[in-house]
Amino acid sequence: MLEKTKEIPHARWVRDLERFLPLKTHFVLCGNVKDLHLVRQGETLSPLLLCDALHAELKRLGYRRIIFFDLLHGFSAPANGRSEAEPLMQAMGLNPVEGRAPAGIDRFSETLDRFVEVQGEPAALIVDFASRLIARTDNLAPPEHNLFTRALILSQRARQRYDQSQKKLFYNTVFWIAERENDLPVWLTVDNPMLRTIMISKPDHHERRAIAPQIMQAMGGFADAAEDIKSQAVETFVLDTEGLLLNDMKAIVQLGRAEKLPFSEIGNAVRRYKVGVTEDPWAKIDRRRIADAETFIRRRVKGQDQAVTHTLDIVKRAITGIGAGKRGGRPRGVAFFAGPTGVGKTELAKAITSLLFNDENAYIRFDMSEFSAEHSDQRLIGAPPGYIGFDAGGELTNAVREKPFSVILFDEIEKAHPRILDKFLQILDDGVLTSGRGDRVYFSEALIIFTSNLGIYRQDASGGRQQLVNPDDKFETVRSRVLDEIKSYFKFELGRPEILNRIGENIIVFDFVRDHIAREIFRHLLQQSIDSLAEQGMEITLSERALGDLEALCIADLSNGGRGIRNHLEIHFVNPLARALFAADPKASRFEVESVAAGSVTQLSLHRRD
Repeated sequence: MLEKTKEIPHARWVRDLERFLPLKTHFVLCGNVKDLHLVRQGETLSPLLLCDALHAELKRLGYRRIIFFDLLHGFSAPANGRSEAEPLMQAMGLNPVEGRAPAGIDRFSETLDRFVEVQGEPAALIVDFASRLIARTDNLAPPEHNLFTRALILSQRARQRYDQSQKKLFYNTVFWIAERENDLPVWLTVDNPMLRTIMISKPDHHERRAIAPQIMQAMGGFADAAEDIKSQAVETFVLDTEGLLLNDMKAIVQLGRAEKLPFSEIGNAVRRYKVGVTEDPWAKIDRRRIADAETFIRRRVKGQDQAVTHTLDIVKRAITGIGAGKRGGRPRGVAFFAGPTGVGKTELAKAITSLLFNDENAYIRFDMSEFSAEHSDQRLIGAPPGYIGFDAGGELTNAVREKPFSVILFDEIEKAHPRILDKFLQILDDGVLTSGRGDRVYFSEALIIFTSNLGIYRQDASGGRQQLVNPDDKFETVRSRVLDEIKSYFKFELGRPEILNRIGENIIVFDFVRDHIAREIFRHLLQQSIDSLAEQGMEITLSERALGDLEALCIADLSNGGRGIRNHLEIHFVNPLARALFAADPKASRFEVESVAAGSVTQLSLHRRD
């Protein structure tokens, strides 16, 4: 059901204004001041700039004499209130021409006291772009200091008068429109009993739902569609624009119209507006490739069948949208990879990236051990205004703005400072982060993957590491203990159980590298090394004895999983082979490794094959 205009309450800032108008002489309106704002006019809602919306609401509340001031135009009268405003401007010592009287900050300061004291009906002075009246709040220039000192004194000395026609008390009221309250001198706004600061918030779902049908009229087919179809499109529009402004909604419809999108594709228009690209790589993914993905991935990730299946389920949901419900701007998918080191967590993330985007390097990776300091969140989102590096932006926000369609990998998430985790709550909940520069960066097209070693070790009283699970445990035992430890860590140690709630059932536990899997990994890595040499024109084979001895050396210690096997292969095969080949006849290209002899330095017996 589309909401009826008469059922939409006035915005909170309007209700606050109405409540305090008889009590305060000055108001500071700050926050969402550059957006459009809905004003009820009879049975319709009109989206107006804040100055115009404030003018309309003040007229409704009994103000007839209203003038504006800004540094570009000086004093000016509203288009539909010139007859009342020009006499007020003349009473202030101004000489308006066609409703305007040019004035700078000095002239404005001189006439402020005349405005406060002018007699007659209630009067309002709306100072737009008040933030630009000051260069630096901590170092006011003499004209700036003079202006706001006058404003402070006048706010205290103003006297209420009784309006006989309206039967109520009033002040001649000054309204300062600023982006932030602290854009004005703190000694004016803080502890001033005659000044009220009113925060203007972004439009809520009631306001967005009220205006959506009106602005969607411009999209093809909307006006003639059935009511239930229109209602469904409006609901999509409202949900997908959570956190956006009315100006953004208007721009989205204009974008959709320019790109000839029907109203039924309003969600696509929102996506294009947020991420700034027309193409949707998710829609172009070959589903046959995903259907055959298990074979592709298991060639790279050995012995983790459950993890591969669960991850592919998440990927399939991301592509099809099944189970997304009212997804809004949340990421396409979220996975939490947990388990021992070297078992394929990062490799699976790379394989998924390669599967989706045909390039395993297309993923964005952050090593969270680098973000353990309290203020390291500034590296991710950028430094706030006034700090060094403010203009550079954040590593995460810059990367996602550049590649909104991506797999984002946060390695070893438990090593990040808890303050960082609060940023992940925003990403998982709303799919958006605001950078230090104030840019909104959207994660709605990203697949988020966290990795963690939680549950494998626990720190004991002496500061050492106590192993909670070991390779001899069955996988069901490993999975149960790891899950319990993860839940305990987020609920009790961090005190952030809401992060687990956002991840849901997508915690995927990886098993240890068992002996039979270790042999598969060894053969796979060995073949990669041999194939790499073959590409350089070098043919290497191993005797059965050498192969057996090398395998035993490489899989003797599986505490570091597949990464450990790779390291042992480098020590016992790649390095000694390089030494042997360097000493061999450079014209020869075919060799057989006859034996592998371990020692302080592993030696290979290399035989030339002609």
